[in-house]
Amino acid sequence: MKKLLSILCVSVILLTAASCKKETVIGPSNNFTVVKTVNASDWSDFDANTLSVDLNVPQLDNDYNESGAVLVYISYDNNTHDAPWEQIPETFDGEAFSFTHNPGHVTLYKQRSSGSGAPNDTDRIFVKIVLIDSQQ
Repeated sequence: MKKLLSILCVSVILLTAASCKKETVIGPSNNFTVVKTVNASDWSDFDANTLSVDLNVPQLDNDYNESGAVLVYISYDNNTHDAPWEQIPETFDGEAFSFTHNPGHVTLYKQRSSGSGAPNDTDRIFVKIVLIDSQQ
C-alpha cells in the first residue's frame, strides 16, 4: 500500500512539473547603431597637436548621454566591407583616436601617439556609434 501511494505521489508531482509552461518575454530594444563616413577634409584643428571632427547623432538624447552607454568604432574599410572595426580609444598606425559625447553629438579626436606634433592626414574612415539603453 505504501509503495502504491508513493508511486502515485511521485506521478502526480512529475505530471504537475511537466505541465508547467515557461514563457520568456523579451522587451523592445532601445539600442541604436549609427554609421557615419568621415572624409579627410572633415577634420579640423582642435589645437596644435589635435584634429577633431564633430558628428551629428540626433539619437543621442539626454537619457543616453546621462544613463546609457556610447561605444564608438572606426574602420578603414574603403568600401571592401571586410576590414575590422576597432573600438576607440585606439592607437592605429601611430595615430591615437579618442572621443567625447554630449546630447546630439559625438566628437572624435586624433593625435600623434607620441603626444607631440601634428597628426597625419587621415584616409576616409567609417565610424560606427552604438547607443546602449540603460536604467539608472
